[in-house]
Amino acid sequence: MADRLTAELFTADGKQTGEVDLNPDIFGIEPNAAVMHQVVTAQLAAARAGTHSTKTRAEVRGGGRKPWRQKGLGRARHGSIRSPQWAGGGVAHGPKPRDYSQRTPKKMKRLALRSALSARAADARIKVVEDFDVWAEPKTKNATALLEAMGITGKVLLLAEDHERTAIKSFRNIEGVIASNLGQANTYDVLWAETIIMSKGTLDLGQSVPRGTEEHAESVAGRQSPAVGGEAAVERDEIEEVGS
Repeated sequence: MADRLTAELFTADGKQTGEVDLNPDIFGIEPNAAVMHQVVTAQLAAARAGTHSTKTRAEVRGGGRKPWRQKGLGRARHGSIRSPQWAGGGVAHGPKPRDYSQRTPKKMKRLALRSALSARAADARIKVVEDFDVWAEPKTKNATALLEAMGITGKVLLLAEDHERTAIKSFRNIEGVIASNLGQANTYDVLWAETIIMSKGTLDLGQSVPRGTEEHAESVAGRQSPAVGGEAAVERDEIEEVGS
């Protein structure tokens, strides 16, 4: 892998503004094909409904009477016309409803995701958008215009932050595009996509501030309404000065 990894950086309008450095610990590792295969296999297995069901000889209707007597007719011995070897009989060792999900360690999932991202980064298949917050409302035409401006065709995976729901909603109606937030990122989608569009805030995969913590919630709230927080701070200062 190269010492310095970069990806093309674009605005929300599709104008290229330069390049952005990628973290080699996430985008520059040696892909582990075996781990990726195991994680994808587990993901596809978990997606199976597992509702298939066949009837055994005990569940098929009929067959309670012995079809013919045991001896004397020169025919094979049978006790029921619902045995598996009979047409219309039960199924031997057939499928029954079951859960196909597999337990996959979190560390293995993280390694598989980083391996898939590293493979795409090595092929220059990762594009970065500075900020989607400039889109005031969800519009599919904004998403299609961005793809055309960036010259992207084929299957696309969009990874955005939780507060960038406008972008996710804008992309979700486009055929051949999967749009999700960072918490839903998985190895299968990364390997499925030919091009990956990531907002700049998702490049660390949430590792700088662990997701689910108070620090992460505060950082997200600060990005969503920085102006409101500033006005509140000013009001608190004014109240303290008046009270003194």
